[in-house]
This record gives sequence, C-alpha cells and structure tokens, in this order.
Amino acid sequence: EEVSDVERGKLMALATKATLGKNLMAALQNKGTDGALAFCNERAYPLTDSVAQLKNARIKRVSDKNRNPQNAANADELAYIQQAKAQLASGEEIAPFFVADGLKRGFYPILTNQMCMQCHGQPQTDIAPSTMALISDLYPADKAVGYGVNELRGIWVVEWE
Repeated sequence: EEVSDVERGKLMALATKATLGKNLMAALQNKGTDGALAFCNERAYPLTDSVAQLKNARIKRVSDKNRNPQNAANADELAYIQQAKAQLASGEEIAPFFVADGLKRGFYPILTNQMCMQCHGQPQTDIAPSTMALISDLYPADKAVGYGVNELRGIWVVEWE
C-alpha cells in the first residue's frame, strides 16, 4: 500500500522519536535523570543522524524555546509552532505541515509527557536542583524549561528528495 508523502515524513519523525525515546528510557533507568541529561547532550544528534541516514533524509528537532542553540526554529518553523500551539489550545488535533518544492519537507509536533518534566518541567518542583545545575552547565542559554504535560515542546523537521 502506497503511503502519502505527509505520512512518510511522519513515519520518519516517529522512527527518530522511537530511537531517541528507547535510548533515553534506558539512560534514565541506568543512570538517573542527571545521567540521562548528559546522555542526551552527547548522543541525541548522533542517534537522530543515524535514523536520518537510514531513511535517506535530513531530520532535526527545533523549538521556539530551545535547549541547544542549534535547535532554534527559523521563521517558517516558528510560524508553524505558533499555529500548532493555537490548534492545541483550542482542543484541535495538530495538523502536520507539508510542502514539496523539489525538496519534500514536513513539520510534525513534539508534545511533552510526564517523563519530559524531569528536564523540561518547572524548576524546583519538577526539575531537581542537581539536574537544573547540570542543565545550566551543559546549556548556558537554555530556554527549554517551564513546560507542563501535553504542551508543544517543539517540532520534527523532516526533509527528503
């Protein structure tokens, strides 16, 4: 059965999410929150790139409240993030964005869950002081805290030919 390009991009984003999630869960179980944060710092890009190579695509995560400056959203991505936040706020399902102009490009939402709160929730209540200190060390320009559950944390950007 033929899959639409919008769906193909979504499947690539989900495959990347699954790879990162599986490795993050293992790091959390084996090393605790602080160890998992260090793991993300070192391994999130290589893991994302490994899935992208497998899928013959470019895959990245971006946000309006990025942790790593390399993950700052550009103008198009920010416009989609604002639209997605509005859809979420009004109880709608967030629609992916897709365009094909030689290059195929899809934007897909990343929503927070309870596990995310250990590093992206409220400082002092959700995020332990040791974790907050480590975030400050690893990411001096961090903007990626203060989230609640089921909020838009950022988006997957998937590009392929």
